[in-house]
Parts: sequence; C-alpha cells; structure tokens
Amino acid sequence: MTTAAGVGRMSGMEMLRAIERGELPAPPITHTLGFVNLRVLGEGSAVFTMQAEEFHYNPIGSVHGGVIATLLDSAAGCAVHSTLPAGWGYTSLDLTTKFLRPVTVESGVLRCEGTVINRGRTTALAEARLFDVKDRLVAYASSTCLLFPLPS
Repeated sequence: MTTAAGVGRMSGMEMLRAIERGELPAPPITHTLGFVNLRVLGEGSAVFTMQAEEFHYNPIGSVHGGVIATLLDSAAGCAVHSTLPAGWGYTSLDLTTKFLRPVTVESGVLRCEGTVINRGRTTALAEARLFDVKDRLVAYASSTCLLFPLPS
C-alpha cells in the first residue's frame, strides 16, 4: 500500500524510477510471481526479468500462460505508466497474447520488454515482447490502456 499511496502524487516515470531505485517497494505481484529488475529505459519503455521456475508450471510441465500473460501485461502497463503525469492513472482495457513457444525452466531468465506504440488523451496502445535466455521471442502481447485522472 506504500507504493499505491504514491500514485497520483508523482508522475508515472518518477514513481517507476523510485521503485527501480528501491525507494518505493515493488508491487506485491512482482514478489508473488518472481518478477525482478524493473528498469525504465525511458518514457514509454520498461523491462522486467523473471527466472522461469517449476512453481510457475501448469499441469503439463511448462510455465502457465497466465503467468506469461501477467508478465506481458505488467511490462506493457509500466511502459504506459511511464508516460503519465502526476494525478493520472491507467487500467488495461484488453490484452491480446500470442504464445510462440513453450516456456520451461530451461528457458532460463526471461526478459520482457514493454513499449508504448501510441498514447492519446484517453487511451494508450502498448506492446510487450518476452524473450528467453537465448534471446528467442517466446510470447507477444498488445494492450490498450484507459487513461484517467485520479480523484483528488
């Protein structure tokens, strides 16, 4: 809740940089799923990494699609968040995900890059790409986010 309390009081970029520096705690979902190393590369661009682990597996022995989709959604969302001024928030309207190859422990450290494609007054379009340790694209997503002023 410490991090959530900062939403609206600083720009999205300032908030993400504070998380990156450890001045604000990372959102709980990052601990739950093991996302690490949030880096904001600039306005409209964010990167996470995650070690693929067996606790991410579905019953057929690969990383659950929901874990992959959450990682993609988080990277796209943080890319959008990095463009917002203080007093503004966002929420995902949709997430279209394409799974290109199985992800297992052997996939190693996954790198997920989120990028804003277009930002308007009320919506933003972003994409996220997930790569395995061999730099192969393993999943892709596009996301539309609704942008809105936060209540004072």
